[in-house]
Order: sequence, then C-alpha cells, then structure tokens
Amino acid sequence: MPDVHVLVVDDEPDIRATVSAMLEIEGYAVTEAANGADALHRVEERAPDVILLDMRMPVLDGWGFAAELRRRGHRMPIVVMTAARDAAHWASEIAASAFVAKPFGFDDLITAVEEVRPGT
Repeated sequence: MPDVHVLVVDDEPDIRATVSAMLEIEGYAVTEAANGADALHRVEERAPDVILLDMRMPVLDGWGFAAELRRRGHRMPIVVMTAARDAAHWASEIAASAFVAKPFGFDDLITAVEEVRPGT
C-alpha cells in the first residue's frame, strides 16, 4: 500500500512490533506509539491515514485519545485492537471505523486496515 501511513498505538512493545511487522510486510508505512499521549504527539508530527488503537493503556487510554483526537479536528479512521469481549461496544463508544479482537490473525488485521484506509 504505497503512501498509506498507519499509526499503531499499544502499550505492549511486543504487540506493537508484531502489528508493525505485519503491516510493513504489506507495504504500509508504520509509526508506533506506546500510549495515547505519545500517539497525539505522533499525529501532530505526521498525520496517519489509519490508526490502530488499543483501549487500555497507561498515561492516556484509547477513550481519552479518541476524544482528544476528535476535539483537535482529526477524522482519520480508527481500528480498535482489544482482547475485551465487548470490543464492538468499545469501538462504537469512540466512533471507530472497525475493530479486531486480540488475538487476531494476519488476515484479520490486514482486512480491517484495507477496509477503512483512504481510497477504498
């Protein structure tokens, strides 16, 4: 996916690295953030086309991140990544475009990103 930039936001380094590697295999440009506050900084540095967002994180969780992102006027699609049983509900709470339930497979992740990325 040339020219499609994805921001991966998760407090677990292994998950960030795995998700980033999956996306890079498919040709996506990837930036990582360890929490919502870090992610807001990354968005201001280079606005992503898609955000993959964990919900439970220290410093600033997914709900706080999404609220501040929208308050700042950003409207890029968010895909929630969570192990919670109520992933769909959490995604709807923040008006996310999609969700993937952890643990998710390669195909699930790529499909979710491809469905929400610009130009599709």
